[in-house]
Amino acid sequence: MAAGCERMVHPSILGKNDRRCQGRFIGVMLAAPFFAAGAAVTLVTSGMGVAVTMAAIFATFGLCWFAALLVAASGKMAFAGQVALVMGSLALAGAIAAAGGMASPVAMLVVALPFEAWWIGASRRAALWGAASAFVAILLQAFAGSVFPFGPAETAAWHWLLPLAWALTLVPRVAALGSPAGAQLDPATDDRLENIIDAVVLRAGRHGEVLDASAKARTILKLQPELLFGNGLFDRIHLSDRVAYLSALADMRDGASARRLDLRVRLPQNGDGPTADNYRPFSLELMRVEHEDVFTLVLRENDELAGLHEELAAAKEAAASAEVAKGRFLAVVSHELRTPLNAIIGFSDMLLHEMFGTFKDPRQKEYVGLVKESGQHLLAVVTSILDVSRIEAGAYATEPEPFRFVEAVEMCQSMMRLQAEAKNIDLQAQIAPDAGEINADRRAVQQILINLVSNAIKFTPDGGDVVVGAKRIGSRVHFWVRDTGIGIAEEDFANLGKPFMQIQNDYTRRFEGTGLGLSLVKGLVALHEGTMSIESMPGEGTTVTISLPVNGPKGRSTDKPGVLPMPAAKAETKGDRHGSLRKTA
Repeated sequence: MAAGCERMVHPSILGKNDRRCQGRFIGVMLAAPFFAAGAAVTLVTSGMGVAVTMAAIFATFGLCWFAALLVAASGKMAFAGQVALVMGSLALAGAIAAAGGMASPVAMLVVALPFEAWWIGASRRAALWGAASAFVAILLQAFAGSVFPFGPAETAAWHWLLPLAWALTLVPRVAALGSPAGAQLDPATDDRLENIIDAVVLRAGRHGEVLDASAKARTILKLQPELLFGNGLFDRIHLSDRVAYLSALADMRDGASARRLDLRVRLPQNGDGPTADNYRPFSLELMRVEHEDVFTLVLRENDELAGLHEELAAAKEAAASAEVAKGRFLAVVSHELRTPLNAIIGFSDMLLHEMFGTFKDPRQKEYVGLVKESGQHLLAVVTSILDVSRIEAGAYATEPEPFRFVEAVEMCQSMMRLQAEAKNIDLQAQIAPDAGEINADRRAVQQILINLVSNAIKFTPDGGDVVVGAKRIGSRVHFWVRDTGIGIAEEDFANLGKPFMQIQNDYTRRFEGTGLGLSLVKGLVALHEGTMSIESMPGEGTTVTISLPVNGPKGRSTDKPGVLPMPAAKAETKGDRHGSLRKTA
């Protein structure tokens, strides 16, 4: 019974003395109604009748058991203890009056109240409160006959059975006080290793069933040790960590002497905490017990891992905030720059056409032409920055529509022809007849082609070749841009596709540009759920291959413009679905 009452103590009660007091209180409250019922049947029935006696018995059971359950559910015993003393005083007064007064042997039960109070509270103060309640009971028994309709009562020899029955309950309790087990209830004498180390020590069977757990479970796991028995520990391990736990157990069964692993264990929720599962990181060590078919498990809080998780969460939040701030800054700056640049380009164009008179010096017209070209170049840079920031923020609007892919290639050729002719580069198109139509954002596809062809022409020496090809394979259109340029070194592949990154450093580079072209291409390809690969050899040229679905991105409606998510730019590795980069010898 003592073990059962101990299990009923609220988990928030961690001190051994407090748990002992509440366990004893619960035990007394559960047992007292049976003693009171026996007394009521023998002392009260003859005077008050069966109906009233049964009502009193049920009231006693209800009040006592309610007090026990209240303490077990709340962990607060102060109010319930006061109510219990009041009920005990009234019950004792009624029993003495029904037995014939202080001359009856039942009056010897006045010593029960101070003893039970001391037994529960384990203090002199509790015993004094019990003695005061007993004194009140002696005073009230004189008036009980005028309040309750007791019949005439006479002292009888069988009245000795009541104090004798209570005295018999003292035998096991006094024996428990003098036993070594009882002495272990005192924290000062409990010096076992499992209660000294800052960890929960468990004994488990071959299949992980917990057989025993140390008292540290109350402070570390906020659980009663009994709740871990059987599969209690396994049920609280995070689902993704259970495979590692079962693997460690299998290794132990196969003869391993020890294993260690990190896992997450679910702790009870606080009343004011969040509703999500409260998982905390722990480290678990499994050791074999010699000459026994059981394992010893040592469960410790993994403070280092918990700190790393908190730091990682803070770093992610800071990075997200910085990314948002960067996107807003780029968007604002880009919009502010576009307005004056459009004015510069427009007025420069008007001056070049000599709308307000001819130039007196030919150099004036040359300089105005340089101003226009610089403005157009800067506007293109600003537009690329704005597009990249929109893609990274997932706010790039697309308008898929069906169009013939060859039309986009022809438009790109017409725009890039002058640039190619300036370097005597042969710009060719090799479009297979089966390329057909594609459902995609026409402007985005044209931008992809322009950026790839522009890069190919830029990095190809004079007199080289640039080829734009396309063909249909299954439900996808594959198109590529091949050049005979300088190629890409193996160590530079890791930086391809990153914004503002070029394969040459800022001090030795021979080709102008911002490094946004390939990053923008990669983002636009990802918006269309396509793939990108690069094959290159230094000094022999580069081939960039794009694959797009013919019917457009899955789940997208072609009737309405929408926004497709774009993952944040990051270093790509071989096999990445969006923009995979590979090098061939």
